[in-house]
Amino acid sequence: MLPNIDLGQLWIECLRFLPELLACGGIVLFLFMRFFDRSHMGVIALLVTLLALSVSLAQWTGRIDWLGNKPIEVLEAPRITNSTPDEPFQGTFRPTFGGLLVYDHLTIFLRCFLYGFTALVIWLTMTTGIPDREDSPDFYCLLLGATVGMVLMASSTHLLMVYIGIEMASLPSYALAGYLKGRRASSEAALKYVVYGGGSAGIMLYGISLLAGRFGTAYLPDVAVGLVHSFAPTSGGVTFDPVLILAVLFVLIGVAFKLAVVPFHFWCPDVFEGASAEVAGYLSIASKGAAMALLARLVLLLCGVDPLVQPTFSAHWSVMVHYLLPALAFFAALTATFGNLAAYLQTNLKRLLAYSTIAHAGYMLMGLAAIRPVAQPGEPFELPGLQAVLFYLVAYLFMNLGAFAVTAYLRNQTGSEELSDFRGLVRRSPWMVVTLSVFLLSLLGLPPLVGFTAKFQVFSVLWDSSQAWYRKGDTGMGATLFGLLIVGGINSVFSAVYYLKVLKVMILEGRAEDLEGREPVPLREPIEAVVFSTICALAVFVLGILWSPLDRFTREGTDRFAWRVGPTAADMMQAPQRGGGGGGGMRRPPPPGGGGGGMRGPEGGKQQPPRGGGGGNRGGGAKGPGGPKGQQP
Repeated sequence: MLPNIDLGQLWIECLRFLPELLACGGIVLFLFMRFFDRSHMGVIALLVTLLALSVSLAQWTGRIDWLGNKPIEVLEAPRITNSTPDEPFQGTFRPTFGGLLVYDHLTIFLRCFLYGFTALVIWLTMTTGIPDREDSPDFYCLLLGATVGMVLMASSTHLLMVYIGIEMASLPSYALAGYLKGRRASSEAALKYVVYGGGSAGIMLYGISLLAGRFGTAYLPDVAVGLVHSFAPTSGGVTFDPVLILAVLFVLIGVAFKLAVVPFHFWCPDVFEGASAEVAGYLSIASKGAAMALLARLVLLLCGVDPLVQPTFSAHWSVMVHYLLPALAFFAALTATFGNLAAYLQTNLKRLLAYSTIAHAGYMLMGLAAIRPVAQPGEPFELPGLQAVLFYLVAYLFMNLGAFAVTAYLRNQTGSEELSDFRGLVRRSPWMVVTLSVFLLSLLGLPPLVGFTAKFQVFSVLWDSSQAWYRKGDTGMGATLFGLLIVGGINSVFSAVYYLKVLKVMILEGRAEDLEGREPVPLREPIEAVVFSTICALAVFVLGILWSPLDRFTREGTDRFAWRVGPTAADMMQAPQRGGGGGGGMRRPPPPGGGGGGMRGPEGGKQQPPRGGGGGNRGGGAKGPGGPKGQQP
C-alpha cells in the first residue's frame, strides 16, 4: 500500500524549486520547437534563464510570499533569524522532498549565481555565433540541463542526491565539450572528459555505498553524526576505521574532480583547449561554484557547523576538524602551487586560463580550510571562510568570463588562440587588449580590481582563524593556517609571471609587418563584443571599489551557519536546565527536526523556538519550555 502523500506540502516544495521547474520547462520547449522551427533559440533561452533568475531573486528578497515565506509560516516553522522584517527569509531553512534537498539562503544565493551566470553565457554565445542556428536548440538544452544539475548539487543533503546532481551536471558537460564536431581536438577533449568523469563517478558511487551500508542511511546529517561517533566513540579515545576513511575519501574524489583539484585535474587543460572558449568559460565558473557549494555543505556537516547537526559533544566534532582542516589546507596549497607553476610554459591562451582556473580553485579551497573555534563555553566551530568563498565566486565570474569572452572574440577575428598570433595585438585591436588586461590583472589580484578584494577576503579569514587557534592553545592548527596564508601570498606572486607574459606579448612584442615598417591591419571589433567586454570590465572595477553590497549579500547567504552571542551570563548558567537546550552562550538556529542529540531524520518534528531543545531520535523527544508540552525547569 502506498503511503499517503500530502499534496499541499508537495505543492509548497515544488514552489520552492520553481526556478528549476522553469528551466526544465524551457528544455522541453526547445526539444518541441526544434521539430517545427529551426531558428536560433538564443533569445528564448535567455528569456527562460532570466525568468528563473527573477524568481530566484524574488525568493532571496522575500517579495513573493508564496514562494518561500508563507509556506514556512503555514507549517508553523518559526522564523529563525535576527534580521529585520524587511529581510524575512534570512537565516531560515527547511529540508524538502523528504530531506533530499535543503531550501535556505545558501541554496538561493547559488541559484542566483548560476542562473545569472548562465544568462551571461547565453548572451555571449549570441554575440560570438556559437552555436549556429541548426545546433542552438540542442546546445541550450544541454546548457540549461547542466545548470539544473549544478543547482541540485549546491542544495543536496542526501548522498543519493549528491550523486544525481553531479551526474546531471556532468553528462551535458561532456556533450558541450565536444560540441565542435568538425574539430578533432574537440572530440578528443570530450572523450577524455567522459573517461575521467566516468571513473570519478564510479569511485564516488562506491564510497556512497560504503557509507550507506555502514550507517543504514544516506541522509548527510545522519552520516555526519555517525562518522563522528565512529571516529570518536563516547567511551573516549579516537578510533581508526580504514573503511570509513576510504568511503569519505571516495566521495570527496567525486567532488574534487568537478573542482579540478590536484591530482584530479588532468581533464581540465585538455578539455578547455579542445572545447570552444564559450563552453570552457562556462565549465570554469559554473562547475566550480556548484562543486564548491557542495564541498562547503560537506565541511559544514562534518565539522558540526551546520544547524542540521547540532554539536551535542563538541570534543567529537573537534576530532573531525583535526582530520579535515589539514587535508583541505594541503590540497589547497598543492592545487594553487601546481596550477600557477604549470601555467608558466603554456603557449595557448585557453590552456593557460585552464591552469589559472586550477590555481583559483586552490585559493577557494583555502577559504573552506579556514575553520576556527569559537571562544565560548562548549567550544563550537564556525566557517567564516564560506562567506569569503561566495564573494570570490562572484568576483571570479566577471574576471574569468570576461577573459574567455575576449578569447572567443579574438578567435573569431584571428582564427587562432595561440599567444604567438597575438603579438602586437594592441595596435590592431586596442579595446580587446585593454579589457583583457583588466581581467588578467584582476585574476592576478591587483588593486583596485575585484580580484584583489576577493583574495583579501580569503587571506583575512585565514589570518583570523589561525589567530583563533593560537589563542585556544592549538599551535599545530594555527601554524597550518598561517602556513597556508603564506603559500597563498607566494602563489599570488608566482601568478604574475604568466599573466604579465600575456600582456607583454600583446603590447610590447611586434609582428613581422611591424619590423618591416608596414601599418598593421586593424581587426574588426563588433559593437556587441565591445559592449559585453566593457560591462564585465566595469563590473570588475566597480565591485573592486564598492564591494560592501556584495559583502553584505554573501554574509546573508551564510547567515544560518553563523554563531551568535546569546543572552546574559545568568541565562547561560541556567541554559542546561531548560529543556536540555544547553550549548552555553552561543546560539544558532535549531534544525527543523527540533531535536538536539541523536540521529535525526530529515523532516523530524515541529520546529521549536531557539530556547527549546531536547534530545530524542528522528525529531521527537522532549520539547523545551517554549513548546506546548515542554517540561518546566
